[in-house]
Amino acid sequence: MGRFLPHPDDIPVELTLLKPECISRQQLHTISLGGMACNYHRAWRHGTALEVRMPTLNPDLRFLGYVAWCLRRKRGYLVGIAFVDEQTLFSARMGEQVCQIERYCRQHDAHNDLQEIQALALEWVQQHADEFSHDKVHQAFAQAVLD
Repeated sequence: MGRFLPHPDDIPVELTLLKPECISRQQLHTISLGGMACNYHRAWRHGTALEVRMPTLNPDLRFLGYVAWCLRRKRGYLVGIAFVDEQTLFSARMGEQVCQIERYCRQHDAHNDLQEIQALALEWVQQHADEFSHDKVHQAFAQAVLD
């Protein structure tokens, strides 16, 4: 099974139900690609087609995916969202990378100092960017096809 990147709780995510025909059922085999995992206030049924948005990142950016799994937590649910193809997975991972960088900068109290924000972003990229690389996504996609 692929890796589901944890979405930071302090960056809002919106999940919207899509009509089932928006995502081909043939694409559900790509569940082993991984995707993102986010805390959400409600449960979703396995295989439900969703639109994922991160409005503070970019209000126009949308990713189509489906619920790979949903786990009950003390406060809400942890939802694993798999994406339908390699390009969508890669785009969503890049969006998650931006969210992680933003969170990292907040943790280090980088408010409006552009140089400090850029330095922290570079520091985060040097430490973690390999986890989000196109090669990693491609490897996961290729492995899923072989499985």
